[in-house]
Amino acid sequence: MSQEYLLVLCTCPEHSVAKQIAEALVSRHLAACVNIIPGITSVYFWKGKMEDGQEHLMLIKTASSHYTEVERCILEQHPYELPEVIAVPVQQGSDEYLTWIRECLISNP
Repeated sequence: MSQEYLLVLCTCPEHSVAKQIAEALVSRHLAACVNIIPGITSVYFWKGKMEDGQEHLMLIKTASSHYTEVERCILEQHPYELPEVIAVPVQQGSDEYLTWIRECLISNP
């Protein structure tokens, strides 16, 4: 059952951006929960130059069937030219938690 679930990772430049995206994902029933972890430092190459910056990491709990819409929602609102959107399959999880995720992803009538 757990193979149908994903943990999507996405970094944002500011907490307000991460919160806006998180609220859009949860309100549209595309994610059951989004954790926002502040204060991470990212070091990366961009356009041939080494860069670094402070970012906020979103941990997005969703289902594989929702990935395309999750990515679209992020790209619609994200200020970066090329935002990080990486999905990791959930290998295992408590049945109760995974059931909760599934129930949260069902749209309200």
